Amino acid sequence: MTSQRIGFDETRLLVVGDLMLDRFCYGAVSRISPEAPVPVVHLNRVSQMLGGAGNVLANVRALDCRSALIGVVGDDHEGRICRDIVESLGADTSLIVTAPGRSTSLKIRYISGSHQLLRCDKEDTSPFDHEIEDQILSRFDAVVADFNAVAISDYAKGLLSDRVLAHVLTASRAQGIPVIVDPKRRDLTAYAGATVIKPNRSELGAFVHRDWSDVAVIREAAEVACRATGSAILLTMAEQGMALVRPGEPFHHFRATQSEVSDVSGAGDTALAVFCVALASGYAMEEAAMLANAGAGAVVRKLGTATLTRRELTEAVAALDSLPINVIVSLPEATRQVAAWKSEGMRVGFTNGCFDILHAGHVQLLKAARECCDRLVVGLNSDESVSRLKGPTRPVQAQASRSEVLAAIGSVDLVVVFDEDTPAELIAALQPTDLIKGADYTEKQVVGAKEVREAGGRVHLIDLVPNCSTTTVIERAAGRSGSESVVSTSVHPPALARMRGA
Repeated sequence: MTSQRIGFDETRLLVVGDLMLDRFCYGAVSRISPEAPVPVVHLNRVSQMLGGAGNVLANVRALDCRSALIGVVGDDHEGRICRDIVESLGADTSLIVTAPGRSTSLKIRYISGSHQLLRCDKEDTSPFDHEIEDQILSRFDAVVADFNAVAISDYAKGLLSDRVLAHVLTASRAQGIPVIVDPKRRDLTAYAGATVIKPNRSELGAFVHRDWSDVAVIREAAEVACRATGSAILLTMAEQGMALVRPGEPFHHFRATQSEVSDVSGAGDTALAVFCVALASGYAMEEAAMLANAGAGAVVRKLGTATLTRRELTEAVAALDSLPINVIVSLPEATRQVAAWKSEGMRVGFTNGCFDILHAGHVQLLKAARECCDRLVVGLNSDESVSRLKGPTRPVQAQASRSEVLAAIGSVDLVVVFDEDTPAELIAALQPTDLIKGADYTEKQVVGAKEVREAGGRVHLIDLVPNCSTTTVIERAAGRSGSESVVSTSVHPPALARMRGA
């Protein structure tokens, strides 16, 4: 990913959720009250901004993305302030519903220096009546077709009732519009049908009835939620970064990019906004998650419920040039990454294989292949492809394990799984500058060699390690075990956390 590609100008995001007002009271503390053992704050500044779904809207607008908000406020002073701020952001205030007799959700924070001393909440979280729900749904139905994606920001303040939530999910899905949910309910299956659900650690823990800190256990819990909801899970883990889990896809762990934290207020809203806008703009889900992780890392350096501008996001992503990138990627992400490397003048090599039982011959081939180029992409045959090529007893290891083992090798920069019998389509999409195969092939036998040559590229045939093949390894293992089958122990190195610099 390169910072030059970040752009959301044509994207439209609809935010639906609980709108609130955040009030920050800043002051100095020089003494303790004689009335009680509490600090005395001498106020010198008060600022107000949108919170909850309003902060998602503010972040989206700060990214120069067109957006609108469907929310509810009370017929009170705070409600009018919320409307004024929404209008100042250039968003349509006609989509905001006013609930007579209800208080607008208000959170007041008292801050001295960079420390939050106290938070006071004023709110009504009782369910909305049927008439208010009708207004919410009519506004939604009138505009949803004009947007590329829907972000649901649930703060459990009453707007996202069973009826409203089900309608938003069903109507969006019927129109093919992705829905990304920031949840608050303990039962995540209430959001089933959403494209992505973005819980934090405690929310996921409440769903699976567990608490943890280990990423491996977190992965298992996220996979449980993924299966239960049918949705992708984007898990925010504070100092441990983010994780992305999807059915049948590799696990992605994005490490936190910022250790210096001033205030986490609204960081989840920023992550939701960046992820939604990126996904709606056509970025691959892994790229959107990486952007969201970078954005959250940048915004926690700010004090208060903060937003992130596109320039700040660009700078945060530019800082990733010295950080790792994911190794196991989808074809769209690989295509973008290869194009980015080539635009920087790098030579990008490609090789492929089944890599069922990784042995010394594979390692030497990959090492030699990497010496032919600046970056090496490995095309990996999927399980179905291997079975067609090698027979029903293969592969011995599933593609997830084979991918992780390859990704753990320092010579490998990207791993892309393909379903076809040959990598012809993969090579055509990636357009590598260098094509590498073992010397047991002639150049005429190498798939894609003609096309790479015609594009000005090079073809390399690497000498193989003698008497070293997967078939030989499997046959020897079967002979030693006295059985015709081989039991393979899946290898799970920290491959998705080990990445090479872009």
